[in-house]
This record gives sequence, C-alpha cells and structure tokens, in this order.
Amino acid sequence: MIDIQSADGIARITLCAPPLNILNRALLREFREALNNLRNEASLRVLLIDAEGKNFSAGASVNEHLPPECDEMLADFAATVLALYEFPVPVMAVVQGRCLGGAFELVQAADLIVAAEDAQFGQPEILLGVFAPVACALLPARIGPARAAELLFTGDPISARHASEAGLVASVVGRSELAAESLALAQRIARHSATTLRMTKRALRVAADRSPRHGITAATHLYTKELMASHDALEGLQAFGQKRVPQWSNQ
Repeated sequence: MIDIQSADGIARITLCAPPLNILNRALLREFREALNNLRNEASLRVLLIDAEGKNFSAGASVNEHLPPECDEMLADFAATVLALYEFPVPVMAVVQGRCLGGAFELVQAADLIVAAEDAQFGQPEILLGVFAPVACALLPARIGPARAAELLFTGDPISARHASEAGLVASVVGRSELAAESLALAQRIARHSATTLRMTKRALRVAADRSPRHGITAATHLYTKELMASHDALEGLQAFGQKRVPQWSNQ
C-alpha cells in the first residue's frame, strides 16, 4: 500500500491505495516501518510524502474507528504521526485533491507542504460526531488558535490558496507542475549538509515545541476513553457507514 524510493539524499514514501488512499491500520504500520528504516540513513537529507491518484487521501478508515478496533486504531495513528513529526530530517508533504481527516492530521506533522491548486484541507470529523485529536494538538501551532478552532468546529474544508494564506502551505502550484516543483524544492534543501539539516530540524523543534507528544497523547486518550463512550460518536460513525443522516441525541 506504500512505495518507497530513495536517491541522491531524497527519500519518497508514496501512498498507493487510490482513489482515496484510505489510512487503515495496515497502511499505517507499513508507513511507520518505512520511517524506521529510513531515519538512520546518514546521507538522507529530505523525505517526501506523496500519493498516487487524484486525491492525497480522504483520511483514516472510519470502520476502524468503531469499537472494538478504535483504541488500537487511534494508538496506531498517533504513533505514526509522532514518528513523522519526530523524523530527523526535513519532511515535505506533496498534496493534490482531497486531504481530509486523518490525512490532514498526518501532513500537519510535516515541515513543509506543497499543494496543487485543486488541493483541499479539512477536518470533517465533527460531522460524524467525533473530533480530530492530533489536529487539536498540532493545528493551532500551524495556523493559529482561531483558524484551527474554525476548521475543527465547522468541519468545512479550505482551499490550497486559503491554506497558503493561513501559513499552512509553503507553495501552491498547478496540478501538472506539482511533482516537478516539489522535487525542485527538495533538491534545493538536499544541497546542504545532512548533519546540519538534522541539527536545524532539531533546533526548530526545540524552539517551537509545545510538547506535541503530550498533546497528542492526551487528546487521543480523551477520544478513546471518553468520546467513544458517548452515544453520538458511535451514531455518527455508524451513520456514515450506513450512508444515512446521523440522529444526534447530544449524549
């Protein structure tokens, strides 16, 4: 479900489950294994994350968010995001089409995002009666508390241009130019010392760290132990799978 390529100091992990590249537990495990295998390559300078098809990803598997898999899924997902956030060299996400839910949370752990003009970013979890624990921990630092709150409370997506204006996306390019432009930026970074890039990454994290590990862990615990004990969380997830409108009881 993923492809891994590495050459000239640039590694690439590609999601290979089009059309929606759903992030299920099997894919997440492959993704973490790839990160673990790449992290100690001394010559590695840049990691690209991209996806096959029209869309980057529609997010994590909704079915695996239901009991009895919910705890394991959330733990797998949190571990994957933290592994990406703590990856020792610069990470660039290359996004086209939809980047929603868990996929949006995943790219929030990247250092840079390059987006096609047709890219959309959103946290629609609230529409299913749940919330996005990783985004609650990471998104406010990326785009500010007020903008993050708007996305998390409404579930409405934003365009690549609006994401750029919010400071989330480094550059927006035409769809046909996405691969070439993102590689060119990666090559500009890869000109530099691998050691210095790793040190710069550490310095950025030390300077900006608001303990993402603590925030993600706490938000994930709230999700699995309290949210999933509520009626509306199960109702929203089940309604999605059954293709019907959820009936909220506010409990």
